[in-house]
Amino acid sequence: MNVNDSVTKQKFDNLYCCRESILDGLKRTTDMMFGGKQVVVCGYGEVGKGCCAALKAMGSIVYVTEIDPICALQACMDGFRLVKLNEVIRQVDIIITCTGNKNVVTREHLDRMKNSCIVCNMGHSNTEIDVASLRTPELTWERVRSQVDHVIWPDGKRIVLLAEGRLLNLSCSTVPTFVLSITATTQALALIELYNAPEGRYKQDVYLLPKKMDEYVASLHLPTFDAHLTELTDEQAKYLGLNKNGPFKPNYYRY
Repeated sequence: MNVNDSVTKQKFDNLYCCRESILDGLKRTTDMMFGGKQVVVCGYGEVGKGCCAALKAMGSIVYVTEIDPICALQACMDGFRLVKLNEVIRQVDIIITCTGNKNVVTREHLDRMKNSCIVCNMGHSNTEIDVASLRTPELTWERVRSQVDHVIWPDGKRIVLLAEGRLLNLSCSTVPTFVLSITATTQALALIELYNAPEGRYKQDVYLLPKKMDEYVASLHLPTFDAHLTELTDEQAKYLGLNKNGPFKPNYYRY
């Protein structure tokens, strides 16, 4: 059961949690101010959207790189400059990767960064920044504090590498219990669904969580906010062709 792509995981862990943990992780490791800093965020999926929103709100100048024209257009409409990394690599103060890809920041990029540039990863794993290319004899590594390394070039230039390219929000900040609750509930329901499913419902394949369960996870967490859902009348439900208790959206709906 693919929990990572279920709506309750994508929107809440990837978007809303990263919107907070990016600032938390950077503050804890570098004690920096965000106002006026030039930041490039690589990738404008759910994680990228969260990071960009937080940094923009703090007064940073945010650039975005993206391969997908739809995500790219979203970034433009949200007020971010869409660039290629090579175009801004010499001027930015912070580089954040959140693509889920590999070698997004290469040794060539790292060589061209300005002194004291902060490099960190919010993506899937530690493949996004080519950290292995920095383990060469001409570069000096200096551990400044836990999860913070200065990588020093022969001319004295240094970059600040956080968590050795691993996930910043898991290595350098905390994950709020509320978001953990949403994700863990989604995982638990996926296991219950697989265990209780009649034979033949699931073959040997990867499935998304049924939308009814995504909605159930969300409804379990609404009382935290003293939120009151509106209920459809029988007439309204019939008009929309829905069950009064959900699911309320077709499977292709992206929220």
